[in-house]
Amino acid sequence: MNGTATGQALSWRAHVGITRLHGGGAVPDPATRKESEVLLSSLNGQRDHVLGILDGLSDEDLRRPVLPTGWSCLGLVQHLALDIERFWFRAVVAGERVDLPSGADAWQVPADVPASAVLEGYRQEIARANAIITATPLDAAPAWWPEDLFGGWRLDDLQQIILHVIAETACHAGHLDAVRELIDGRTWMILT
Repeated sequence: MNGTATGQALSWRAHVGITRLHGGGAVPDPATRKESEVLLSSLNGQRDHVLGILDGLSDEDLRRPVLPTGWSCLGLVQHLALDIERFWFRAVVAGERVDLPSGADAWQVPADVPASAVLEGYRQEIARANAIITATPLDAAPAWWPEDLFGGWRLDDLQQIILHVIAETACHAGHLDAVRELIDGRTWMILT
């Protein structure tokens, strides 16, 4: 690894509480952090990945579809802000009545909405979600559950919801990695 890649790898490890490697495996920081702090750190790492992989893209590149399904990077960020952060934390966990898009509306960014507004909207939803996460016990049941949307499937507490959102955000960060590499060859972090 070159110096930059090593620095990225070390900062990533520090971000998730890993201070050294032992025999090829990670050794967690001996000063054990609270589970909620570790979960939030992991979630924030995925959120940072989403924003980081898009850094430096032009407005045109943020808006243009690259894959056959037709979504844009900006549409995916708006989906994460509205369908993921706002939905799961503000509506489900906190029980807040919020405007939620229907169908694929969250994926569509009108031409007159600046890219910076969508990215800032994502950051604002993250800040609101983080406030809810830090004020809510991990074993707290959702304040609201959309039975009509999910039927019998249910996440029982904040811990399960955070894990679900980590997986969802990480999946979409991977989508953005692939699209960014197709646009200009830039990659986020590749550990080999």
